[in-house]
Amino acid sequence: MSIFTRNILIALGMTILIVATVIYAVGYLDRLRLAEIETIQNTISTETFSLETQFSLLEAAPCDSTASSTTLSSELADLGNRLSFTEDQLGSSDARVIQLKKQYYLLEIRDYLINKKLAAACGTKPVTVLYFYSNKGDCSDCEKAGYALSYLRDTYPKLRVYSFDYYLDLGALKTLIAVDKVKNTLPAFIINGKYSYGFTSLADLEKQFPKGALATSTPSTTVIN
Repeated sequence: MSIFTRNILIALGMTILIVATVIYAVGYLDRLRLAEIETIQNTISTETFSLETQFSLLEAAPCDSTASSTTLSSELADLGNRLSFTEDQLGSSDARVIQLKKQYYLLEIRDYLINKKLAAACGTKPVTVLYFYSNKGDCSDCEKAGYALSYLRDTYPKLRVYSFDYYLDLGALKTLIAVDKVKNTLPAFIINGKYSYGFTSLADLEKQFPKGALATSTPSTTVIN
């Protein structure tokens, strides 16, 4: 065998080895990624069942459950964070993400309605924000508005923020939009019944809240990045 032929075979063997290594590595990472996503899905399913059970308990004894309601709000926010992570991993158009978002939105709407009942029956005065955004690439300020609301929610634990993808195909969400007459000028906010469209800054958003509303919540030490 000539030196030229031997070098060709060695080069070919090294190429095959490199390609095989890359294929194995990609496959391994995909398996890890899939396992991680499945873990998140299972966690969300378990927490969804837990939240639904808490909803039933709150409905059974609403005025004795103020503390539980606050805890529920925190858990709902944590579930939303997990969903955001899953969406970042898979993309907003992934069928699994869409299904999880539908489940989450139904929980949000139910929590929103329960808190309206609590306010009416028990004289509580929750500070709520309904936030509508778009993932269609037609809302340049939606991401900034989302970060601002996340900061406010983390800073004021009693603030309830309900976020919705305006164009998600979900009957309950469409009904909520129709009942509240939310225009598709996004981002859109309903802050304690007051409508606001567009986003400029965190300071301007805070001005949309009723005077003293945020002060009623105990600030945490969260710092915006």
